[in-house]
Amino acid sequence: MVMDLVFRVEKRPRPGETMPGNEFGMFLGGKGFNQAVGCRRLGAEVTMVGRVGTDYFGDRFIEKLAEEGIDANLVTRDNTTGTGVACPIIDATGENSIIGVPRANMRITAADVDAASAAIQAADILLLQFEIPIEASRRAAEITHAGGTLVQLDPAPVHHGARGLGVQVDYIVPNEVEAHMLTNMAAPAEWGSNLMTEVRQAVVTSLGSAGAAVYDGCGLRSFPAHHVKVVDTTGAGDAFRAGLAVMLAQGRPLDEAVRFANACGALACTVLGAEPSMPRLDAVEKLLKENR
Repeated sequence: MVMDLVFRVEKRPRPGETMPGNEFGMFLGGKGFNQAVGCRRLGAEVTMVGRVGTDYFGDRFIEKLAEEGIDANLVTRDNTTGTGVACPIIDATGENSIIGVPRANMRITAADVDAASAAIQAADILLLQFEIPIEASRRAAEITHAGGTLVQLDPAPVHHGARGLGVQVDYIVPNEVEAHMLTNMAAPAEWGSNLMTEVRQAVVTSLGSAGAAVYDGCGLRSFPAHHVKVVDTTGAGDAFRAGLAVMLAQGRPLDEAVRFANACGALACTVLGAEPSMPRLDAVEKLLKENR
């Protein structure tokens, strides 16, 4: 859970450059939070496990989780470290660069995860990422082995690397930059074949304006993106992963799930900010119908 302090500029500054910005906004964000909100708005029942500070930003997250109807009983408050913050800088094309300081997020422990074991085992799917300690994500994945919970890993930030988790997951969902960093390879087929050793089901790579690629036991398949007017790409990847997770949790075929996820990611690009851009189910269904 990360509070985004968003700056809109004509172009991103060079080293040593000071420039005026065009717009500023504060938005609730963080990969886990965004994906939780995204899943909820697509109709899923969602439980959030995480940590925020005892500060204004932490209050905002707790209030928003309640407003969205997300179970926050497993979100703890940290008395010594503040809520995570980030600074996305968005240029005139809608592309962004982000500086993040995780703060309380990095104080989630394996004990916190153990307290959530019943919720994890009861879930259809568990969403993980590396904006919390890898030990916590690893423990959560281990807990799923006692039941039939699917595990979807967003391997970002990639400083840990998917292999650092040490536990097989069902789906790894990197973007193209992360896939390249994880494999040191150049093409989707190479990314997929290399990362398949980490998964039980498939590697799904989001490719931005190029759509998405899937690599599984049937080989490589590509899925084109929807064409929309881009306002801000922040959160588009989280919307994609939320859409994918909801479809997989419902037992939908993977190809159908990826097409649905592409629509979620496209709609997220049309709204400023991460959390505000997570689309609702009716909007996704409308876009899919229009672009059938």
